[in-house]
Formats: sequence, structure tokens, C-alpha cells
Amino acid sequence: QVQLVESGGGLVQAGGSLRLSCAASRSIFSSNVMGWYRQAPGKQRELVAAFTRGGNTNYADSVRGRFTISRDYDKNTVYLQMNSLKPEDTAVYYCNAYDFLYSGRNYWGQGTQVTVSS
Repeated sequence: QVQLVESGGGLVQAGGSLRLSCAASRSIFSSNVMGWYRQAPGKQRELVAAFTRGGNTNYADSVRGRFTISRDYDKNTVYLQMNSLKPEDTAVYYCNAYDFLYSGRNYWGQGTQVTVSS
């Protein structure tokens, strides 16, 4: 079992920045693909940014060049640096871990609200 705890959301003006953190309960990066998703009201959950199994990164077209995903192996933590935020980035952001090596399970954090005012 893996617990993911997100933090760092909040209210920010358009053009501002936020950094989200996702702390895993144990060391999982070697067996899990980590990513960030978001869900706006009335919309489906969508991928924002993720690592691939090879260690590369993928970004949604809407955030490429503004958001950066990174990870700290020592802290078992994944980050999402969000710059040049826009009102359309407003959503609940979720951390995800997909265990590709052992269980095939998806783990989700509780979500953190990001609100960007215009």
C-alpha cells in the first residue's frame, strides 16, 4: 500500500507561481510511474505532467513550457512547479503513482485545490 500526500495548493493571481508537492509514504520511484493530474469542475480528470518508465517527462500541451515536474529520491517526493498560471489552470490537482512492477495498481492522493484569479 502507498499513501500519497499533496500540499502546496492555494489561491494565486494570474501570472503567478505555485509549487505542489507529493510525498509518498515509502520509496516507490523505482517501481512506480509518478504523475500529476487535475480535474476542473464539470470536466474529466486529465493528465498534467508525468514521468515515463524511462525517466523522461510528458506534459499536456496546455502546460508545456509553464509547468515542470521533478522528483527528490531522498525525500520520496514529486513536485510540480507551476509558473505563468492562468485562470484555466484552476482545478483540484492530484498526485498519481502507477505501480508497473508489482501490483498494477493506481494510487491517488487526496488532491489539492489550485485557484487562479484573473
